[in-house]
Amino acid sequence: MQTLIFLLLTFLIVIFSILLYVKNKHSRVDKLNKGICPSCGDKAKTFYDDRTRSTFKVDVISARVLKNHGCSGLNDIEYTCKTCGLKEVYSQSGSSNCSV
Repeated sequence: MQTLIFLLLTFLIVIFSILLYVKNKHSRVDKLNKGICPSCGDKAKTFYDDRTRSTFKVDVISARVLKNHGCSGLNDIEYTCKTCGLKEVYSQSGSSNCSV
């Protein structure tokens, strides 16, 4: 009986740990897609020029496609923070419109 309770508790801890990991990973990807660095918290800077009345935006996060696996494959994207030097690579689904 004690073995079953121990196995059940271990199973629940493992499941909740995996769910917490996936949630943290998705929140980091969402921040990177919004242009916010998850480690230093720096955001895109906007400047307004009074003379020309135009707004300039300087992005902190730069995204680069490392591998493109075709129409229905995944894209490996590398995110780089210009402030703190953070580099992370994530696989995201390719949303390209391929027609024959």
